[in-house]
Amino acid sequence: MEDRMGETLAQPAGARVLDAGCGVGDVAGRLAGRFGLRVHGVDLLDAHVAQARRRARRRNLDHLLTFSHSDYAALDFPDESFDAVYTMETLVHAADAEAVLEQFHRVLRPGGRLVMFEYAREAATRMPTPAADMFRQLNDWAAMPSFQRFTYGTLERLTAEAGFSVRGVEDISRGMWPMLRCFAVIGTLPGAGFRAARLRRHSVNTLSAVEFWRHRAFWRYEIHTADKVRTAGS
Repeated sequence: MEDRMGETLAQPAGARVLDAGCGVGDVAGRLAGRFGLRVHGVDLLDAHVAQARRRARRRNLDHLLTFSHSDYAALDFPDESFDAVYTMETLVHAADAEAVLEQFHRVLRPGGRLVMFEYAREAATRMPTPAADMFRQLNDWAAMPSFQRFTYGTLERLTAEAGFSVRGVEDISRGMWPMLRCFAVIGTLPGAGFRAARLRRHSVNTLSAVEFWRHRAFWRYEIHTADKVRTAGS
């Protein structure tokens, strides 16, 4: 998936790229190491930023990687600072996806690329009640308010409304299914234990693996690709 991200970004070595919600920097490290991109990662958690910096040093990639504590809904970079921006399963956690997309548009240069690997879901009214209840609970417990909103087509619409030219949306869910099935098998027994002990909200990763596999007909894993439209004279 990280290599697919690099290919979809389609940036030359040395391009300046924003990792929005970088975590501990693994995706940024791969993009720097294989594609030669200069990646700046932002994350809300200081511990993630510190670990990302340590990993960059261990990989001898700190000349290409920088990280900072920041909210991607209120970025402190100048306008048109980046050649590309990406998210890897992080926009689903945004409290205000519209504000985030506006920031992405602002910090991208004209013609810059936005790539988002994100989840989308069926509308609650079009799925069985157990599936709808599962999504609602997991999105609450895992702090994913935007995933609760991201019914099919929603992120594509919001991206266009933020001023981007949407290049395409690709459903790659089936490519994830073998891995997800393994996670679900591993998680079935401990998941039952957490359920019996009424501790499900404290075992979100285990619960997600089991329930996302069970209800895989009602969600998608998508690659969203868009460009910041060039203006006359830019």
